[in-house]
Amino acid sequence: MNNNNRNRDVIDDDLYEELDEEKLYELVEQERQKALTRAQNKKTPKPRRRFPKWLFWLIAAVMVLNVVSLIPRTFSIPAIDFLITSAKLSTQENIQHYKEAVVVIETDDGRGTGFSISADGTIITNHHVVEGEDSVTVAFPEKGLFAGDVVETYPSVDLAVLNVSGDTLPHLKLADEATFEPGSEQVYFIGNPTNFNGIANEGRIIGDIRLNGWDKPVIMMEAPVFRGNSGSPVINEDGSVIGIVFATLHHDTHGRVGLFIPIDYYYSH
Repeated sequence: MNNNNRNRDVIDDDLYEELDEEKLYELVEQERQKALTRAQNKKTPKPRRRFPKWLFWLIAAVMVLNVVSLIPRTFSIPAIDFLITSAKLSTQENIQHYKEAVVVIETDDGRGTGFSISADGTIITNHHVVEGEDSVTVAFPEKGLFAGDVVETYPSVDLAVLNVSGDTLPHLKLADEATFEPGSEQVYFIGNPTNFNGIANEGRIIGDIRLNGWDKPVIMMEAPVFRGNSGSPVINEDGSVIGIVFATLHHDTHGRVGLFIPIDYYYSH
């Protein structure tokens, strides 16, 4: 990854596309008009018959097929997979607990993820999520909306700290350091990819990697990370946050991988 890309998610642009409702309506209307035209062309001077039911259902089927044909443009197979995995994980009590502390961060230019680390409203996210902002909107799943102030930024490690005015807010526990076994460590991460909120997923830690323009190594994981996952907490099996998702990378050996910043870098600043 080059220096120009380190502050934004490196993703496949065609991974997710919003459904164009006007285009969908136009396609359905075109099929309806074609069907009506075909029906009119079949008219003869013979006594009028009732409109055949089979033709009605045929027209309806054609319209449905047109709608279904647009689904692959909206969700790729990997995107569908991460929704299925999230639904399964979200039945676990520990994941439900973690999700309460993961927030949506909205700015004038976009949205990302963050997570609460204290009952009184300290929140960690990526610097590139809040870059150029003094205040943002923070949404907790259960506690609602808050005004968040950007109190600290660390661009060199793509981290930022926010504060919201609250008490007894749900929060996650931080690990003392990001210890793991490369190749076998299983982790969870929760975020707001694409247009979804509170999506839980899992991954496997691959190991360290040093990026161009970075003084410190970051950690690769084999995991379905998408745009909007920036700022997602990476949680180990003990329930402690060991890192923060910030990007993806196309690796020569491992293919498309997620990247996260070790929690150690938060402590060192």
